[in-house]
Amino acid sequence: MSLIQVINPNTSLAMTETIGAAARAVAAPGTEILAVCPDHGVPSIEGHFDEAIAAIGVLEQVKRGKEQGVSGHIIACFGDPGLLAARELASGPVIGIAEAAMHTATLVATRFSIVTTLPRTLVIARHLLQQYGFTHHCAALHAIDLPVLALEDGSGVAQEKVRQRCIQAKREDGSGAIVLGCGGMASLAQELTKELGLPVIDGVSAAVKMVESLVALGFGTSKHGDLDYPLEKPLSGAFQHLN
Repeated sequence: MSLIQVINPNTSLAMTETIGAAARAVAAPGTEILAVCPDHGVPSIEGHFDEAIAAIGVLEQVKRGKEQGVSGHIIACFGDPGLLAARELASGPVIGIAEAAMHTATLVATRFSIVTTLPRTLVIARHLLQQYGFTHHCAALHAIDLPVLALEDGSGVAQEKVRQRCIQAKREDGSGAIVLGCGGMASLAQELTKELGLPVIDGVSAAVKMVESLVALGFGTSKHGDLDYPLEKPLSGAFQHLN
């Protein structure tokens, strides 16, 4: 049996439940999902400032996960906050959901579109496309112009806006796949895939299968080179607990 830690980097318990349910829906028999979030930080991640704060919570959860004996970790925010730092700290694989979704999209289509929340987060997605080498694979980026927590308000308005943007992307972009650009959209992928007749990819689900595969192959995060464990040095003040 493998235990995969799914980290929601914001403090929303409702979104953590949504993300955990999506992860469990695709987990293989014998895989247990541990869905967690920080107990301090930001309630939603919608910019560079939020990501900087959230990255500390991610590292705290990775440290806890290691102590609990998890096999691997997933960072369930589309900005992949703290990803490389988390890989330094972890021994098992660490996958970000943006990274997982983009990689998956390139395996099933030559071009993909991204549908995310607020327009201000589009630049973060563009930075990740460049970092991961997928800029030329991405046909277009769309925002529903609603905050992340609108996905958890129970009205269904945000979900319908995601649906409409996905329909628009299929009609206008010439993409073969659509990537959902928020962990809070995780529950929408399967239904939209059926309705639109093309892959609508949720990074949470994709990341679960990637971690499972890496664990089955016996691969953890390489400790040869820059992802070796952090250099030992005394951390002070609020960071002492990360020693």
